[in-house]
Amino acid sequence: MIRRSKYNKKGYIKARKNGFRSGLEEKVAKQIQKANHKLRYEVVKIKWIDFAIRSYTPDFVLDNGIIIEVKGFWSVEDRNKHAKVRQQHTNLDIRIIFENSKRKIRKGSKTSYGMWCDKNNILYYDRVIPPSWMKEELLFMPPKLIVVDESMLQGV
Repeated sequence: MIRRSKYNKKGYIKARKNGFRSGLEEKVAKQIQKANHKLRYEVVKIKWIDFAIRSYTPDFVLDNGIIIEVKGFWSVEDRNKHAKVRQQHTNLDIRIIFENSKRKIRKGSKTSYGMWCDKNNILYYDRVIPPSWMKEELLFMPPKLIVVDESMLQGV
């Protein structure tokens, strides 16, 4: 039996040709455009600290300033990064669209992606952006580069 990698899937190949990293990202982009929101894909860079200054580029920014991250697989490194970014940038509204929020964080775990988000007060949804998120009022439009206070390095 020949195993095919995810890179052979039609949706993935099409998404890559259209400038996205996954079919789910492309689907979310189409939803944003259909809702007459400006498509802002990977336009923001967020600096955060983890023994050094790092940067994180979220997937989308809605017209109301809500930052959307699209995740199929959510590694422990990504979960830790999100926790630290949220801790260091409390003014940002970062939400996650999962392919499947019921997926377990690792084999054998009872904790799902959604349960982890609930525990860490992160709003999430599966496969699409809820229309209510797009209708929320603008609270804060993030600039293209969000820096972190380097004095925080002393505590790391």
